[in-house]
Amino acid sequence: MSQTRDLQGGKAFGLLKAQQEERLDETNKQFLEDPKYSSDEDLPSKLDAFKKKYMEFDLNGDGDIGEKDIMSLKRMLEKLGVPKTHLELKKLIREVSSGSGETFSYSDFLRMMLGKRSAILKMILMYEEKAREQEKPTGPPAKKAISELP
Repeated sequence: MSQTRDLQGGKAFGLLKAQQEERLDETNKQFLEDPKYSSDEDLPSKLDAFKKKYMEFDLNGDGDIGEKDIMSLKRMLEKLGVPKTHLELKKLIREVSSGSGETFSYSDFLRMMLGKRSAILKMILMYEEKAREQEKPTGPPAKKAISELP
């Protein structure tokens, strides 16, 4: 940990994120080797997408998502048009957690996402995909034929 102290700002954050990603990759590997999930087609790309999503939520990189991450979770959901109250988010965390109920780990997150039980977070990610699909195309509009003009 001493090498983190010598680094400033962005470099320290980059190192933290790299270490976080390594830990999450390790967990992904365990899930890839787990026979319980072997029938899941597209598992490697799902795990990769889930890892990126988890890293967005876990801003301080401590490995768990909980109370301290609620505001970033809340802001993201508001952007997606699915605002949730503080209490609803606490319920979500309790629902997903296998431990104390105050935080959930990446493994908890993966079990929920790959499991059959539907949870609030699955819905959230679905909304997010839809929101992304509806984003307006960039660049100049396609040329229209004269007959298509109003």
